[in-house]
Amino acid sequence: MQARAVARWRIKGPEMEGVVARWYARIRSTDSQIEQYRKEAERLTSGLPAGGRVLEVAFGPGYLAIELARPGRFHVSGLDISHTFVKIASQNAREAGVAADFHQGDAAVMPFEADSFDLIVSQAAFKNFVHPGSALAEMHRVLRAGGTAVIQDMSSDASHADIEREVNTMKLGWVSSFTTKGTLEMLKRRAYSPAKFKQLAAESPFQTCTITTEGIGLEVRLTKQGADLDGHAS
Repeated sequence: MQARAVARWRIKGPEMEGVVARWYARIRSTDSQIEQYRKEAERLTSGLPAGGRVLEVAFGPGYLAIELARPGRFHVSGLDISHTFVKIASQNAREAGVAADFHQGDAAVMPFEADSFDLIVSQAAFKNFVHPGSALAEMHRVLRAGGTAVIQDMSSDASHADIEREVNTMKLGWVSSFTTKGTLEMLKRRAYSPAKFKQLAAESPFQTCTITTEGIGLEVRLTKQGADLDGHAS
């Protein structure tokens, strides 16, 4: 049996704990961004049957997970390496009056049973994973046949103008805007290009993916194929 990675997933830069995590939670909580989370939750779950199980990997302050859970139609769970984010997201969910289960753990060794989820979502985090191949393998393992993983992250192809436009949409104050632009410029250095992500997908159990790009970001969709009666992928 192939060994599973055990290393933490975050590298470089400050850990998302304590003051840093609380700062990030604050700058991502503007009304315009919460509205974007709501719209994105609706788009991501379009067509997902009621009662479906959804997992957000690296949920951060939990804003997207809360919007995924808000209609009450899905069972929503989250996994994040940050102890602080587990506390913040849990508190935010309680204040929003929604049910979501937030767990602390590593994307490379997920604490979930195989075939557990119908949809996996991960936003703005995959570039930080130390073991991206193991993370994809774990997503494949915990997805049910026919389930989809949607990874949204920064593209290494993003331009300075793209970053400027993205931050402007956040409607931040001058200091937070300046800091966020600098952070995105730094994060771009370890982001993936569409071509690199296609290579990662080809080397994973998913084998293939579809990628769309817009602004500073890319969206990768990976589907876990079912198996026919002979055990072959269909």
